[in-house]
Amino acid sequence: MPVRAVRGATQLDTDEREHMLERVAEMVTDVMTSNGLEVDDFISVIFTATSDLVSEFPAYAARQLGFGDVPLICARELEIAGSMPRVVRMMAHIETELPRADITHVYLHGAAALRSDLTRVRSVPDE
Repeated sequence: MPVRAVRGATQLDTDEREHMLERVAEMVTDVMTSNGLEVDDFISVIFTATSDLVSEFPAYAARQLGFGDVPLICARELEIAGSMPRVVRMMAHIETELPRADITHVYLHGAAALRSDLTRVRSVPDE
């Protein structure tokens, strides 16, 4: 089975634990739905968060979705002047028959502006 990487990002309105868990769960679920994935298709997931997010580990939201046997890790995003605040990103390594060009990356809420250059992106901006 081929191994691919899929990306996702979401922006939070505030740094509150429940809001973090909701937004990260939404992102992970949307990545799964957009690519026809199940938890067993995931090899590992790396989550990063900007330094203004400290209320919860983003990986905990994935654990609550059933990712108990999937290796997960959280890290800090680089602090670049002018970069978008309150963003959680993910890069998941998956087993899938989808060709690399058919992987759909998911960018939700304010993070929809991050990767308008990708050809297969499901971006959902805030209204």
